[in-house]
Order: sequence, then C-alpha cells, then structure tokens
Amino acid sequence: MRELLAASALAWKQLLTITLPVGSYQTLLVPVFVLLLLGTVSSLSIVLRAFRPAFGAILPVVVFWVGVAFGPEDPAYPVERGLAMLSVTIGWVVWLRWDRRTAAIKRMSLDQEGAASSSGEARRASVRGFLAAGIILALAAAGGATATAGYPLVNDREVLRSNVIQPFDPRDQISPLAGFRRYLQPEAADTPMFTIHGMPAGQRLELATMDTYDGVVYSVGSDTVTSEAGSFTRMPYRLDQSGAGGHLLDLTVEVEEYSGVWAPGSGQLEEITFTGGRAAELADNFFYNNATGTGAVTLSLHAGDGYRLTSIAKPLASLDLLATSLPGPASLPPIPVLPDELANTLNLFAPVSDPPGVRLVQAISTLKLQGYVSHGISPDEPESRSGHASDRITQLLTEKPMVGDQEQYAVTAALMARQLGFPARVIMGFVPGQPQPGEDSTTILGGDVSAWVEVQTATDGWLSFDPTPPIRPVPPKLPEDPTVVARPESAVQPPVADPQQQESAASLESEQEEDDAASDPWMALLLRIAVIAGWTAAGILVVLSPFLLIIAAKWRRRRLRAAPGDPLRRISGGWQEFEDNVRDHGYLTPESATRSEVAQTVGGMRPLVLASVTDRAMFSPIESNAADADRVWASVRDLRESLGVGKGRWERLKALISVRSFDRYHGLRKGRDK
Repeated sequence: MRELLAASALAWKQLLTITLPVGSYQTLLVPVFVLLLLGTVSSLSIVLRAFRPAFGAILPVVVFWVGVAFGPEDPAYPVERGLAMLSVTIGWVVWLRWDRRTAAIKRMSLDQEGAASSSGEARRASVRGFLAAGIILALAAAGGATATAGYPLVNDREVLRSNVIQPFDPRDQISPLAGFRRYLQPEAADTPMFTIHGMPAGQRLELATMDTYDGVVYSVGSDTVTSEAGSFTRMPYRLDQSGAGGHLLDLTVEVEEYSGVWAPGSGQLEEITFTGGRAAELADNFFYNNATGTGAVTLSLHAGDGYRLTSIAKPLASLDLLATSLPGPASLPPIPVLPDELANTLNLFAPVSDPPGVRLVQAISTLKLQGYVSHGISPDEPESRSGHASDRITQLLTEKPMVGDQEQYAVTAALMARQLGFPARVIMGFVPGQPQPGEDSTTILGGDVSAWVEVQTATDGWLSFDPTPPIRPVPPKLPEDPTVVARPESAVQPPVADPQQQESAASLESEQEEDDAASDPWMALLLRIAVIAGWTAAGILVVLSPFLLIIAAKWRRRRLRAAPGDPLRRISGGWQEFEDNVRDHGYLTPESATRSEVAQTVGGMRPLVLASVTDRAMFSPIESNAADADRVWASVRDLRESLGVGKGRWERLKALISVRSFDRYHGLRKGRDK
C-alpha cells in the first residue's frame, strides 16, 4: 500500500526518465491505471447522469492525449491511432445525437400523427444526420490534407520526455578516453579489473561509446550540443533488440578492482540483473543509452558488485565491407577543430578520385601499415605522448615513423571517416586474452584496455573496425631535415645617412619631446576635466530629456497656433493657448466650460475681455483681420505672464513642465478633474 500511494504521486516523474516500454517494472504503471480508472468512471458518470452526455467524450480524449504526452518520441502507428481515436469519438457523438433526435421525433410524431409516421420521419432524420456528419468529416479531412501539404512538419516529434532533464548527464563525467593510459600504468596493467563468465573468444568488452570531438577530447555527448551518445534514460526490465543483427550473448560480470560510473557490456543490451549486496540500489541507478549500447551507474561500480546481462553483439567487421559502402544517415555533432594535417594526409593515403568507401579502406590500411604502437610508459618503449587533442593527432601524422597507441589511432581513423562523410564513433573498452583451457571465466586486466572505431554505412549499419597497427619493433626516429630558406639579396641599396640631417632631426625631436613633456600634465588635466564635464552634461541631459521634450512640444504647439494664416484660426488658437496655460498653472475648470466660465475661474477683467473678443470673432458675421489676431496673441502673452505672478519659482517651473494641457482640450474633456 505504501508503494501504491507513493507511485500514485511520484511514478509519473519516473515514467519520463525511463526507456519504453516499461512492462511490469516496479510500480511505474500505477499512474496509468489510476488515470484509466478515473477517466472511465468519470466519463461513464457524465454519460449516464449529466444533462449533456456528449461531454463524456472529453475525458477519453484527455486520457488519449496524456498517453501521447507521456509516450515515446517515435511511437508505432501514430497516424492510425489518432484516426482511430477520432473516428470512435465522432462516431459515438453522432450516434448519441442520432439516438436523441430519433427519440424526440418519435415522441413528436406520436403526439401529432400517431405511430405510423414516426418510423419514416426517424429514418429521414437519421439519414440527414449521417449525411451532415459525412460532409463535415470530408471537409475536415480535405482541410487537414491541404494544411499538411502546404505546411509540412519540419521538426521531429516532441513529447514530455523530449524536454526532461535526465537524472544522469554524461557531460558531468570526465571522458573515459581521457584516462586511457592510467590503465596501462605499472600498478594497474596487471591488476584484475573484471572477471567475465560466458565470454566467447575474440569478443570485446565495451566501456563507453563517444561521438563528440571538440578538438581536445572525444567525449560521451557534449556541453554545447545534444547527441545520441549523450542521452541516457533509466532502463526497464527488458529491451526489445530483435532489430539488432548479431549473436546472442549471456555474460556474468564480476567487478574486481575497477571503479567508475561506466558499466561495461557488449553489444545491444536486452536485459540486466544486478547481484551482490547493492543489487537493488544499482538497479535503481542504472541508466542506458540504446543508441550506442553504453550503460552507466550513478553510484559508481566498485569491487564486490556484479551483474548478469543478455545482449546482441557483433564481432569486428572486415575492412572489405567498407569498400562498396556509402555513408550512413546518422547525424553526429559537428567537429569544430580538425587536426592541421588530417586532410593532407588523407589525400596522400587515398586518392581523391576514389569513392568514399575505398578511400576510407585505404586510409585505415595505411595507418596500420605505416604506424607503430608505443605507450611511452616503460623506459624501453619509444617516446609516445598521451592524449588525442588535435595537436597530438597532427604530431602522429607528421612524425617519421608514426608512433602512437590505440587512443590516437582510433581517434585518427574516426576523424578521417568523418572527413569522408561517414558517421563515426570511438569505442573504449577491453580486449581480453584467450581463456585458459577448461575454464569458463575470463579475467580482464588493466593492460587489456583498447580503443577502436565504429563506422555507420547505409546498408550494414554500425560496423566496428580496429585501426591499431600490429605490435612490432619501432624503428629509430628519422632526423629532422630543416629547410633553409635562402633570402635573395636586395638590389636596391639603402640610402646613405647624412650626419647633419640626423643631428638636426634628432634636435627637433628632442625639442618636441621636451615641449610635449612640459605641456602633458596641463593637457591631461584639461582633458580629464573636459571628459568629466562632458559625461556630466550627458547625464544631466538624459535626466532632463523628458522635461525638455515637454517644453519643446509646447513651444512647437504655440508656434503652430500663432503661425500666419487665417486670422480666425489664429484667434481660436490664441484662446486654446490661454486655456492650456490656465490648466498648466493648476486651475480646475468646469466640465464642458464656456470661454466665459474659464475666464471666471481665473478671475479678473482681462480674461473676460479675451473670452468676449474670442466669442465675438468666432460667432460674429464680421470677418476678423490679422490685426485682431495680433492683439489677441499679445493679450495671451500678457495673461500667461500674469498667471505666474505671486507664485514661487518652483510653481512656475511645475507649470512649465506640466502635461495637463496635453490631456484634453476644451469641449473634449472626460471629467477627471475634481
């Protein structure tokens, strides 16, 4: 019961972070059962009890869309399922409406004409209903087809799990390939890392698959791009790998001295079962990437842990398969930095005129033919720098002889394949030795570490190849042959220096330097003062810019009103200017006030005279002239100055920058003043 209650509230989060289908794994299907139970009960309750039973179709649609939202990004038969849901829903609603309409017509017919005509009317009504429904469906289908053809989908299907941050992010871990040589150190090379039961001869144990290269390190995913190798989800009880080609592999892995988050496997995992004292904890914290076959445990594996896995594995492929192959369709993160000599070496190893597959075969074959293996750890080994950054790959391709180890050769082969258009990944793992006769277990040592490349072709999918050269004595390093660049002699001789001219130029320069040195402090001070003053003025202008804009707008409005033209318009504009000044000075005029009422609000005889003159000009049959307009504007200027008499500087400044006059004009007021 405790698990049931917890799963009802929390299992929906786990559903978004696990690979589908979940089967009967733990209690992850509890939210599904709860949703179906509530949806069914609620829908039936609406159908049987509500006045509008058609609303019962809403909850099944909601359940369907919740299933889509929590479902996979690439479901089986998505269009067919959607059409089936649409058909069932519309069919049920149409049948429900037809049934109610038939019952209503039957009752009406019985009341009016008797039972004889009810069946015929019901049939006609049902035919009309089905015809109308068919027409609506046909129009909807035609509109949907047209919209789909005109605006096709350009993005992949996105569901809730597409945007959920997974609990395990490989980008938080150091790339396993960056620690390649630590397995080869003397203290780790002969140390048992794993004991494997059931591993056939020649089978390799894969630690991690890396598909992102930033010019420094090959990693499982990247912090700037999202790749297939960087997407890990929780794994349910079992995965369906029927589409993966290969042979069935049943391994039992016992962890010895290995420690890390990466859980080694081989091929595409079908099922994994953890053993040991931490089995339940490890199972809850196991994450898997089905695209690359890489597993990880967030708690980190250490000595004493173990697991049994069933997978579908492929052996190493033959290079001959690449000769007639074309690049596969996988999309990998772009490579921002390529080694300098990679393209030149590739063109040298394989002619440009050959097909991509043939060029890749020739490039890998030449690496194995001309390359030598050295880890550079023991004193008797030739020098071989670790790492696989672009400068190290350039050194590998330019040195004579070519010396490196599996780390450098795998990265070089992968970069060459990417340069030729083939999707390629680097796999780090272990190549165990031959098991002892009569024993079914294989002990993997630290020195068994290796790296190889995985290339995708259009016909055979992902194929694994080992580009590492065979172990053989490394010849001595060839001496460097520096190229001496001969510089041609200049045909033009430099001019002969004139001692007197040099002395005069030197004296002028010294005098100029003394003058500049003497004036530099004052110039620096003046320049600093000018800069401070300029920035201060700019700041003041920014602060005062709204008020300056208000003053400029009022000045422009006054210019437009007083501009030469129709005297009557100038007189009307003069009164508007006076009324605006009245409002800016804080006078509250009555709503829809006449000119006389505005003048009475101000008080005094002069405003009343201005109002009378303006009224006479506006309503008198005698036309006004320019002199009348000039006198009105002179009176307006005097009245404007008189409005500020007796008021302080702050009051006059407030009237100057007031925006009350922009709010409303005479005859257009909205009554906000009280």
